[in-house]
Amino acid sequence: MSTMRKTLSMLSGAAGSALVLGGFIALWWAASQGGWVNRAFLPSPQATLASLVQGMAGGDLAAYTWATLSRMVSGWVLASALGIALGALIGSSARAREWIAPTLEFIRPLPASAVMPLAIALFGLSGNMVLAVVAFGAMWPVLLATLHGLANVHPQLREVSRSLELGHLAFVLKVGLPNAMPDILAGMRLSLTVSLIVSVVGEMIASQPGLGQAILLAARSFQASDLFAGIVLLGALGFASNVLLALAERRLLRWQRP
Repeated sequence: MSTMRKTLSMLSGAAGSALVLGGFIALWWAASQGGWVNRAFLPSPQATLASLVQGMAGGDLAAYTWATLSRMVSGWVLASALGIALGALIGSSARAREWIAPTLEFIRPLPASAVMPLAIALFGLSGNMVLAVVAFGAMWPVLLATLHGLANVHPQLREVSRSLELGHLAFVLKVGLPNAMPDILAGMRLSLTVSLIVSVVGEMIASQPGLGQAILLAARSFQASDLFAGIVLLGALGFASNVLLALAERRLLRWQRP
């Protein structure tokens, strides 16, 4: 009975989402066909779809999409590794918190776009510059989630660890990080979205191949359908990556479900 209810709830949610999406596309079509906005700035859904198909089949859009996807995933993996390592170090050691936490609190409010001039000075207008900025911007959700998860380790687990005479590293690897895994995975999902955003901004600023550069070039040449095709691809890329990570999170945390 509960399985049937879950299935019906999922179907209802999918139907509602499809209805909202259909309404948005219908409004878009009406705005473009009715002349509410100049077609030079707002192409029709049909024109956008045609540009999307043409770009993916015979144009450079597929290559641009792959470049952005590779940059996003690479920066996200690097950010996740740095965030988990620093979070485990700071969250499991009072001395590390005293020494490192103030510096991190000074750096954390800086937006990724603010450090791009420094990254350009260090790496030049290159792919490594964009990767460094992506890793910097996407690291913080994972770092803060790891800190939160380690801070909420149950006192009884700490007592058991002391009774078993677990060393500091063993406690972090066998108790702390597994206990913090729900927080870490939630932080990684947010980090993936940040990685996509910063990748696109970096491609626009550094003129690196990718969807960001494609969208910027389309805007400068007043190719509205190509611009909207790139935006649609970005939305689809973000949606698909979030769904895949949500499925992975559900699978990894299946031990939590009753």
